[in-house]
Amino acid sequence: MTDKISQINNINIKIPKVRGIIRKNFELSRLSWLKVGGPAEIFFQPEDEDDLSFFLKNLETNIPVFVIGACSNLIIRDGGIPGVVIKLGKNFSSIRLNKTVVSVGAACRDSYLAQTCAKEGVDLSFLRTIPGNLGGAVKMNAGCYGSYLSDYLIGLTLVRRDGSITDMKASDFKFSYRNSNIPDDAIITNVLLRKELDDPLRIEMKMTRALDVRNLSQPTKDLSCGSTFRNPLGRSSLEDKYDSDHSLKAWKLIDDAGLRGAKIGGAMVSKKHTNFLINNGNATAKDIEDLGKFVIKKVKRNSGINLIWEVKIVGKY
Repeated sequence: MTDKISQINNINIKIPKVRGIIRKNFELSRLSWLKVGGPAEIFFQPEDEDDLSFFLKNLETNIPVFVIGACSNLIIRDGGIPGVVIKLGKNFSSIRLNKTVVSVGAACRDSYLAQTCAKEGVDLSFLRTIPGNLGGAVKMNAGCYGSYLSDYLIGLTLVRRDGSITDMKASDFKFSYRNSNIPDDAIITNVLLRKELDDPLRIEMKMTRALDVRNLSQPTKDLSCGSTFRNPLGRSSLEDKYDSDHSLKAWKLIDDAGLRGAKIGGAMVSKKHTNFLINNGNATAKDIEDLGKFVIKKVKRNSGINLIWEVKIVGKY
């Protein structure tokens, strides 16, 4: 069955009748951590996995689909995102622990997962300071303090563009620094992680120390998407107290290029941590993207190194 006819790119399309939420011209800036970006032509929040599968199976194949999570690692351009934007809601946030595995919905916040598991003596403490949802963290192999999602990943459930639901093993994919080959047209709905046991108090202490380090070194009270560029060194900028090699870290390259505090419009390179681009309150997505391009150009000229975006930039100008 289908509900009312909607328009995408001036073409009438049939939107499958679902149990979840459908919105037209939904302002994505409401969800963006940077508080910028245009609308989604069609916004869909599925009720559950079957609802998502049904929607994709019955949506015309020529309609583009883009999945967002917490939007903590995303610059949405001012023209918005064409086609359908899908966001998994609270029904995809469950946490279940058995003897050997933690089963987690892809919409679960990384920090909440770390805190919940800590109470049960399961150490996923490295997730405590990583913003965003677990599905996105798996897709980009997020990590810090020398730990990455791929170190713990056992398997995941994917819903593909044709609506098929598939359980996959971690070994079916390749992971590297801030990258994986999980297909872009596949939506992660559930994740299986290895349990690593430790004393709950010790885990809590690790998370407290990590939060203290983050709050001292990062602009946590500003509008940002976290680290903007990948480290050419190929590892996190928050390793451990013995990690003193800063020569190929993005923040150091940006700082050496004299860009601390640099501005374009309402966007600024953070004075506290130069690998953070922040919205001073009135920035457009274009301001932030242009500032990022300017940083890349200046760092290349100063060091010969080409910085690569860690945040994803999507949508129309």
